[in-house]
Amino acid sequence: MKRYLSALILGAGGIAILLSLGFWQVRRLAWKEAVIAAIEAKIGADPVPLSTIPELNAADDLYRPVTVSGRTTGEELLVLSGRKGEGAGYEVIAGFQTEDGRRILLDRGFIGEAGRGMPRGPVALTVTGNLHWPDEADAFTPPPDPKSGLWFARDVSRMAERLKTDPVLVVLRDAQGDLQGIDPTPVDTASIPNDHRQYAITWFSLAAVWAGMTGFLLWRIRQRTN
Repeated sequence: MKRYLSALILGAGGIAILLSLGFWQVRRLAWKEAVIAAIEAKIGADPVPLSTIPELNAADDLYRPVTVSGRTTGEELLVLSGRKGEGAGYEVIAGFQTEDGRRILLDRGFIGEAGRGMPRGPVALTVTGNLHWPDEADAFTPPPDPKSGLWFARDVSRMAERLKTDPVLVVLRDAQGDLQGIDPTPVDTASIPNDHRQYAITWFSLAAVWAGMTGFLLWRIRQRTN
């Protein structure tokens, strides 16, 4: 009887722990889906003129849709990037002078390797896009390469210093004007990780395996005692 009890305690305890982890992931999944839905609603809201927002900050204005007219300055930074099916390329971050005299950063989109050396002078654009402060640079991100000038992450504050703009980045969604062969990469939620469903399935599967092992252990104990 003692061996039965030990096996039952071990089995029930393990199953309870694994099930609790699975249900925790289910709750996390619901939370993450709500967060993503809120971000998507904000991204898809009606754009407002950038000039009507008195003070910009990442906490309140992240993903806010805006419109802005002006002219690229001809100065740009290239961030090493890539696209599925297209291979390596670059994200083009340009200086942008608005009609009201403000200088901001404009993420114009993606170019392939062949487009790196193509001339892109100043061009007038009327832009619809989203404000963004991407959290891409960390302690492990290399600094811009001094020889090639390539960047390895979008670092708004450092890029603003380099191009002498405000630390404000608008990611272009569409624009009126010459895009100069640059393909826009609008803000979306595709890069936000949401693996909680798979984690939940994993924990529940382990609970089922643990239950099966417990049943087998009890069967073996019974066989030995007969």
